[in-house]
Amino acid sequence: MADAVATEWGTLPAADGHVDGAPIRQLTDRAVVVRRPGAHIHDEDVDLRLPPALREARPTLIFPSIHRSERNVPSLTVHALGNPGPRAELGGRPRTLAPSDPRRMVTALRLLDEGAAPLGMGATYEATHHGPAVALPAFFIEIGYAELPHPPREAVRLLAEVIPRVTGSPGDRVALAVGGGHYVPHFTDLALRRKWAFGHILSRHALEELDRATAADAYARTEGAEGVVYARAEDARHPALEAVGPRLRDQDAPPRERGPARTARGGDRSASGT
Repeated sequence: MADAVATEWGTLPAADGHVDGAPIRQLTDRAVVVRRPGAHIHDEDVDLRLPPALREARPTLIFPSIHRSERNVPSLTVHALGNPGPRAELGGRPRTLAPSDPRRMVTALRLLDEGAAPLGMGATYEATHHGPAVALPAFFIEIGYAELPHPPREAVRLLAEVIPRVTGSPGDRVALAVGGGHYVPHFTDLALRRKWAFGHILSRHALEELDRATAADAYARTEGAEGVVYARAEDARHPALEAVGPRLRDQDAPPRERGPARTARGGDRSASGT
């Protein structure tokens, strides 16, 4: 848990149970928080340490994260967990992907997008690229900040206000996304302007070492996937992606009305199921 985000929530009431001695606290009527030391990317199998009743309810795990952007570009990002390739330099395990929750991920992306413009930041998906390895649906929601010594307080507050509002988005079509760079403006734009919800996103870099089993796993772990959307036609010709899922076009999901840019404020803490 990013301490700055947790500080915005203040002292939350206790819920039942602990994780490695850390108390579980109630954020909303359907969302709980565990605040633990250490880097999330190395929190392998943290889901196995949840109380059995909570784990068996199959919640979605949301990992808030704040880090300095390697490219010195401030941004608010959402991404699924796992390593599509043979290395696991940033947590997780090689060629191992966690289940994703495309509908909650796209809700998070859209809420961040609404609040990002007044902060001078953008909201974007990132390609799947690091751990931890978990067996429950999971995703990261992050602040990447640039030259400032600390992340902007307004961005931290936005993250804290968005997380309790993350719910599923039942009107969207779900797909595995393939192609693009680490930051994937094509798929971000599709999710903001059309009713698309993406889970795992395999970047063009990941395709260089993608094998057939991992490609099939990326599709299976994009829960509810109806097919695959490609950034460009040549990405669809990758041999590992043959017969993974039906090929879908950008326009196969209807347009959506994009909400006005605004900052998330107030006590709108609807159930998130996280």
